[in-house]
Amino acid sequence: MRFCVVGLGMTELGHVPGKSIMMLETEAARLAVVDAGLHEADIDGAIQMKSDIGGGIRMRQDDAFPRILGLPVNIYMENVGRGGENVAKAFLMSMQLLQLGICKYVVCSGARDDWSRSRKFKKAGRRGTPYIHKENAYGAMLGDSPPGFHGMLATRHMELYGTTSRQLGHIAVAQREWACLNPKAFMYGHPITIEDHQNSPIVAWPYHLLDICLQSDGATAFVVTTEERAKDCPKPPVYISGIGFGEHLQSLYWEKRHYSELPIQTARDAAFGQASIGLNDVDCAQFYDCFTTEVLMQIEGYGYCKIGEGGPLVETPGMIGPKGKIKFNTGGGLLSSHHLGNITSVSEAVIQIRGEGGERQVPGAEVAIASGHGGEILSGQMCSIHSSMVLTRSAT
Repeated sequence: MRFCVVGLGMTELGHVPGKSIMMLETEAARLAVVDAGLHEADIDGAIQMKSDIGGGIRMRQDDAFPRILGLPVNIYMENVGRGGENVAKAFLMSMQLLQLGICKYVVCSGARDDWSRSRKFKKAGRRGTPYIHKENAYGAMLGDSPPGFHGMLATRHMELYGTTSRQLGHIAVAQREWACLNPKAFMYGHPITIEDHQNSPIVAWPYHLLDICLQSDGATAFVVTTEERAKDCPKPPVYISGIGFGEHLQSLYWEKRHYSELPIQTARDAAFGQASIGLNDVDCAQFYDCFTTEVLMQIEGYGYCKIGEGGPLVETPGMIGPKGKIKFNTGGGLLSSHHLGNITSVSEAVIQIRGEGGERQVPGAEVAIASGHGGEILSGQMCSIHSSMVLTRSAT
């Protein structure tokens, strides 16, 4: 049995004050159901893709988007996700529900309100985005922040391989170029240069402001069903051809390579193996890009170059950006479009496979990969989980 995405719903993205996570989840789910050519009565499974920065979980809600939308679901799963990895887990659960015959159509909806929450926090005289710390987390007393923790990965990569801030800047500039081709991107119409990157303020060494992802409000939802049922839907199906996961838990936490490499190998190999593809078959990659260094590590980890050679590669003319050889984060990513965790990367992969990318469309895109990242173990110092997904235009 094969499984497909047949519906995609996206609310307004970026700064959307006055709307709760529940309101956003509900609207995205409604749009996805309409996009799939279905009615609310057709949906018999629902999954809430919900997690938070630092691996903390937002408080549970006293209601659920399927009830508000009137979905007669057989099962509802909430708080599915870890760190920035939501969709691969939700799709895996959806496929199991479909395989077992528990559901016929599953809607997966996820929302964030980080920008609005940060504004409320700022009015209270504090900085950042409030979230629930995990029990026994020691980072809080040390003044933890995502840029501070993730900066350790950047400085370690720099120490080992000579990577420079300017090289990281090329990634930020390339993704902004893609965002300027995406009218829905928050940074649409706001190009940047390497000089802009280098002159932007240092937030936590070595990260400049333009190395860091956006804070966003908004929601996106997907409808997942079987290949057979997908034939009755109006949009071309996007096949979920491979899913894989990697964990830093595979080895001892104090191994220093955890600060210069992500746990990509098992995730990549599983997803690519299920889809029967190699890297040369990939038309576009949607990498989870909370910071520029994570993109660099994924360029290396997926095999576009050897470990440690990502810096020279991204500064080579003609390699990245809309006119470059390697097409990644074609909507602008978390750095320049919007931040919904890996919901952002998967939605862009669906758009590319459907051929709905407009000016940013990769010609003839038939195979896309989308990654997820985060779910920190040991506070924010170790971005433990990595997910890989292969989405294709046809069954592989």
